[in-house]
Amino acid sequence: MNKKTILFYGDSNTYGTKPMSGFGKSERFNQNERWIGILREQLKDNYFLIEEGLPARTTVHNDPIEGIHKNGLTYLQPCLESHSPINIFVLMLGTNDLKTRFSVTPADIAFSVDQLILMVKSCKIGPNQTCPKLVLLCPPPIKEVIGSLGDIFVGGEEKSKMLGHYYKQVAQKHHAAFLDLASIVTVSDIDGIHYDKDQHLILAQSVKKIIENL
Repeated sequence: MNKKTILFYGDSNTYGTKPMSGFGKSERFNQNERWIGILREQLKDNYFLIEEGLPARTTVHNDPIEGIHKNGLTYLQPCLESHSPINIFVLMLGTNDLKTRFSVTPADIAFSVDQLILMVKSCKIGPNQTCPKLVLLCPPPIKEVIGSLGDIFVGGEEKSKMLGHYYKQVAQKHHAAFLDLASIVTVSDIDGIHYDKDQHLILAQSVKKIIENL
């Protein structure tokens, strides 16, 4: 029996970056520690999981500092086509859009997520050229930790608290399964952006329920 393919498209919290105390080289949780790795072990009999997480990935923005390759929109179509057919597409982006350098509103971030989902639907990379089932995860609110990554997210904490409202509307528009992580996952006090190890387990359990109910 062919396993169903699930593609997870996101940023450093999909990649599994450990909380950072400064701007040094980042580290990644081991495969059995990060949330998609935990999911892979739990769903291995029925699903093939693909991790497409890139640290600093935005929704639709070219990053003037970290590089134009961080634009989640420009890479999305080749990513989809290279992994097709895809049964389930799980999207979790938007945290990096909160960086002060982009100066966008929570509504703008949700509109950008909408553009990503429109591309997924237009590519028809599901079985028999259909649209895969869609899962939209709204990132949890960040914390502006002084002296760490919070320095490049000034003003982002308040914006992040409003994302769930707008993401829910996008999910409803596209009939996507929706999960607002604001009440489920808490970002680390170390850098205010990434998840501690225990939160990866919590996230895996929550997403597992979503997938099983599709």
